[in-house]
Amino acid sequence: MMFWLLAQDEHAAEAAHAVTGGHADVMAMNWLPGVTTLVVFLLAVGFLAWKVWPLILKGLDERERKIRETLAQADAARARAEEALAQYEESLTRARKEAGEMIARARADAKAAGEEFRRRNEAELTELKQRATREIDAARLTAVAELHAEATSLAATIAGKILEREITADDQRRLLDETLSELSRMQEV
Repeated sequence: MMFWLLAQDEHAAEAAHAVTGGHADVMAMNWLPGVTTLVVFLLAVGFLAWKVWPLILKGLDERERKIRETLAQADAARARAEEALAQYEESLTRARKEAGEMIARARADAKAAGEEFRRRNEAELTELKQRATREIDAARLTAVAELHAEATSLAATIAGKILEREITADDQRRLLDETLSELSRMQEV
């Protein structure tokens, strides 16, 4: 702006020099607008520096402060988001691990239950076999005893007819005991 004012002053001086024919007193009068312009310019710059420039700097500082706060908030939000993501991933990993452990426990429990069921069935089957064997042995002994008693009775009747005498109950018991002992010896062999 100052260059423009000076250029205007030079143009005015040249115009005055051409009109007056180059007299010095006309030139002396042209310096007043230049000085006035310079004084007004300096006053304007001083006023702007004194009143306006601090407001501009204050506004710029405030804007910079807000931008820094916004950036700090964004960094804090990003840090919280990263922390939340890390916690989510940790929770997901922990949940997967717990699910795997639960599945492994369920499999182990099912296997243990199956083994327990198989063991109980085998024990029941063994007990049934033993009971059946005892019952068969008892039935066999009863049948053998009945058969011996019948055989002894039949033998006593036949012997009584042959001897024509009657065999007493003591004789029958003695014959029965002898026959049973002979059968027991035969079974042991």
